[in-house]
Amino acid sequence: MNSLLASLRAALRPTDSGGASAMPPEPACAPVAGHADGPRRHSPSTVEELELELLLEATFQVYGYDYRGYQRDVVTRRVQAAMKQLSLPTISELQARVLHDPHAWNALLHELSVEQASMFDDASEVSLLRMSLGVCLHGAALPRVWLADCAGAQQAWTLAILLEQEQLGARTEIYATVSSDALLAEAQAASLPVARLGELQANYVRCGGVGKLLDYFEVSGDGLHAALLPQLRSRITWAQYNLVTDASFNEFQMISGRRALPDFGPALRQRVLRLFNDSLAQSGLLVLDRPLELDDPLAVHYKPVFPQQPWYKRVA
Repeated sequence: MNSLLASLRAALRPTDSGGASAMPPEPACAPVAGHADGPRRHSPSTVEELELELLLEATFQVYGYDYRGYQRDVVTRRVQAAMKQLSLPTISELQARVLHDPHAWNALLHELSVEQASMFDDASEVSLLRMSLGVCLHGAALPRVWLADCAGAQQAWTLAILLEQEQLGARTEIYATVSSDALLAEAQAASLPVARLGELQANYVRCGGVGKLLDYFEVSGDGLHAALLPQLRSRITWAQYNLVTDASFNEFQMISGRRALPDFGPALRQRVLRLFNDSLAQSGLLVLDRPLELDDPLAVHYKPVFPQQPWYKRVA
């Protein structure tokens, strides 16, 4: 087994311009995520880990989606879910399918994406949003909110309803970005079975909602499906956007990345935090998944909005 791993690692090492194959051991630290020409990020110790590295490299080279800087436990769990869905016993067999079968690639891409949210599924987040939306947005003439790597239509719909209740819906633009064209099409065409609105009503009440959630929806002619009211949907701009490689595209009064950030390894996380910093307006609100490290160079630009919560106001 050790000899097999050694030979596979040797085959993966790049050669210099003279064709020599002997290379010094690769560094353990990772380069900034998204730089395809940097040294390899991980040194596999098992065949399965090596298979995973090859899969991630292949999907980047063939499809342009870069998951190499993601947390390996997160990626492993999601790849295993794709293998189960496609009834494949090994990652190598998954790689072969992904490279030659668009259905398999879409299945893997969906598993690797941010877990989809349900409306009003986090009472703590909704409570903090109710307390902070007015404070951080009322001062802007045309406030903009960025849901980075949005967890599906229902996350954006929740925010749209909260903005409407704060009398901010008519002038606030929600930018909801997702990592793939498939997710973009899914979000833009989203609807709910009417039967689910009873379950979501319970979520809404637990989050302090008053009245009927149904009042914010229009029901299809057959009475089976519901979608957010057109006047609320019109305030949501959907776009495909890659947090790993794309640059800042606007200035925002609020940025939420709390659902995507837990997936990222340290180097990629820092890259994305710098991107958020480049995109957030003065006095804007930054919503993270965990507190900034005290020695983080970006920490001096922010102060906490709530005790024990990774919600920050930009102060510099």
